Formats: sequence, structure tokens, C-alpha cells
Amino acid sequence: MAKLRLGIPKGSLQDATVQLFARAGFNIDVNPRSYFPAIDDPEIACTLIRAQEMARYVADDAVDAGLTGQDWIAEHHAATGDAVVPIADLIYSKQSFRKLRWVLAAPEESPYRTPHDLEGGTVATELVRVTEAYFRRIGVRVNVEFSWGATEVKPPLLADAIVEATETGTTLRANRLRIIDTVIESNPQLIASEMALKDAWRRTKIENVALLLRAAIEAQGRVGLMLNVRRTDLDGVLALLPALQKPTVAPLSDADWVAVSTIIEEAAVRELIPKLKAAGGQGIVEYPLNKIVI
Repeated sequence: MAKLRLGIPKGSLQDATVQLFARAGFNIDVNPRSYFPAIDDPEIACTLIRAQEMARYVADDAVDAGLTGQDWIAEHHAATGDAVVPIADLIYSKQSFRKLRWVLAAPEESPYRTPHDLEGGTVATELVRVTEAYFRRIGVRVNVEFSWGATEVKPPLLADAIVEATETGTTLRANRLRIIDTVIESNPQLIASEMALKDAWRRTKIENVALLLRAAIEAQGRVGLMLNVRRTDLDGVLALLPALQKPTVAPLSDADWVAVSTIIEEAAVRELIPKLKAAGGQGIVEYPLNKIVI
């Protein structure tokens, strides 16, 4: 049987990726002693690969497709010139459904207020090639050093500033670092090798996986809502309902009543349900959503 070789990012994105696949309908079981997670799709074979290395192995066709950030795709391309094919932009991360930012940061008490203040200075980061390209673009000469970790503690003794990934900025503030600029924003991406996409079966499988992952993300934070309402009260109920497109209205066996179904933001439910009840809604049912295919 043909199998799609799929890279799952090991590290900070691993748990969020496994959860996303679960919402998309794929159950992945990660054994901490193995780099080959089990998945309940016999047409997929998973391998755990560090996000930093994913673009390399996809470009080399060691795996057909994989998930990694735009940051590491850009870093790999800057280092080698090798290209991968982006399939889906997936806005999820280890903490939240928001973009990751790589930011230039310096100690709060330092004189560095703008990137240009760092002329001739030293910047520590794991994202070396992208950082070098950033400073070249703005015409500032700095020494960019690779950081093996604990980058936040290096200024001011071991570096003048750092470029580090952040979602909320909490860790940077805890280390008394001030954000000066954003170097790059990054979402996780599903990427594929050019070789894999030349094969019709592998291309279709990759596109189907992408469809389901996007559908799972679309459903995040949304719920379905169903209720019954008298036709005489329908306009008032519809006026209250935000919707993905338009609410579905279907006749019931009693000609005086209709059923209304819609999709709304989960955060709006607690305010909306009492209003719907007051407007004549009955039999109101809220239900979770795993996927929304647009």
C-alpha cells in the first residue's frame, strides 16, 4: 500500500499539532521512546522531525510533506536556496491560535531604542540567516551570533541584543528586555516536496489532509446553534444571529414553526442565548464543531 511520508514537528509545536490533527479526524499516538508516531490512517506514515530541520528533509524528499513554521522555511531557504512548496497556512501555535513573532529585543536599561542604534553591536539568535537578512535590508552592520538556547539571558554581558521567538512577550518582559522591532512573523505551514507533488496519489493525499486541517482551524472557537421559532417571531430572531454565511431556516411539521440553524463564535453564546429565548426561540441547542469546510 502506498503511504504518505508525513513529518510531525518535534518540540514546542508537537502537542498543538497532534491536537490539530485530532480535530481534523486523525488520531496520532506519540510514543516518547519512538520517532515514528502511530496514526489511525493506514495511508500515512509519520516521523517526528525538529521544526528547524523540517524544510531540509522535505526539500530533499526524505519526507513527502511536513509541518513547520515560516521562520524555519525562510531560514532554510536563506542558507541553501532550496525551495519547498507551501500547501496550507495554518494559524495555530504551542500556546494559542495566533502568529508567532521573532522580535529584536534589548535590555530595558540599554541605550538601544531602534535597530540602527545597534550598529557595530552583537545580536544573538537561533534564526541567524533571517536575522542577517533583516539587518542587511535596513542597512545596519551587526555581528549575528548563533545561540544554542537561553537566549534571553545573554544581554548585556554576552550580546547587545537578541532576536527571539515570542507569542505574548511575557518571557522577554520577565527578563527585563524591551522589544525594539519585529523581524519576521510566522505561522505553521504544511509544506510538500516538489517530487511528491508530481505523483498524483501523493498530491491528492496531501491536499486532502490540508483541507481537513484548515477545516479544523476554521471550527476553532465556533459552535453550532439550533432552535425552533414561530414564523411570526422569525425576523426578530434572525436579527440577533451573526452567522458564517446566513442562518439555515427549515420548515417543521407544524406550519407555524420553523427550525433555525447557524454557526457562531463560542464567546457570543452566553450573551446570545438569553436574547434568543426572549425573542421567542425554543428548544435552543448548542453543539461543538470539529471542522468547517469553506
